Amino acid sequence: MKVAAYQAPLLAAGSLDAIDLIQERVAWCESEGVSILCCPEAVLGGLSDYPENHARFAIRTDDGQLAEALAPLASFTVTSIVGFTEIADDDKLYNAAAVFHKGQVAGIYRKLHPAIRRSVYSAGSATPVFRVDELTFGILICYDSTFPEPARAMAAQGATVLFVPTNNGLPTNRAYPGLVQEARASDCDRAIENSVWVVRADVAGTSGELMSYGSSGIVDAEGNVVQETNLQTPHLLVADVMAPW
Repeated sequence: MKVAAYQAPLLAAGSLDAIDLIQERVAWCESEGVSILCCPEAVLGGLSDYPENHARFAIRTDDGQLAEALAPLASFTVTSIVGFTEIADDDKLYNAAAVFHKGQVAGIYRKLHPAIRRSVYSAGSATPVFRVDELTFGILICYDSTFPEPARAMAAQGATVLFVPTNNGLPTNRAYPGLVQEARASDCDRAIENSVWVVRADVAGTSGELMSYGSSGIVDAEGNVVQETNLQTPHLLVADVMAPW
């Protein structure tokens, strides 16, 4: 099965321009036989830890608002994994990723470790897996990929691919290219530990006071780097993932 990782441009906080950009990538994936497109963490609206109004760009998941926002990405052949800020039915904020399959929200993953220090986001508590055709996969949002346990739990449920929506947009005085190597090391570790492919999609570039070098990459089940992007450059990575047996 062909999968893709979209290294999207780092957009201004609150921008929903990513929908148009992702829609273009969905159309390309349809023409090239790509089945799953992974987009970055919080690609819709940006991370709510940075804006003054934390809930301003959040999307509700209990009233059809999310499906409406993702409707332009509907495809019979391409499933999209899209990061966003969720307002749940308990009014808590979650850093989440939606699995959008054939025009429907097929599932949501909530980030287990919202931040290294503190965050406006509540922590998720589940390690679900999802299935598209013959492929069972898990999702680990950014920092979650540095912990062995969630990946292990997903692999135990049959996941053979882990998608890692990422947003390394940081204040310019904190951004550094070493983050790319650190992300790739985590990808290789999770791949080798669990015999799974790891597909990471990050943002790249500069927006206002934020900057990201872009750590998107694809690692096979033996820990080999199959694809990776140039620094600070939007790009689309594609690979044919295969189970290790």
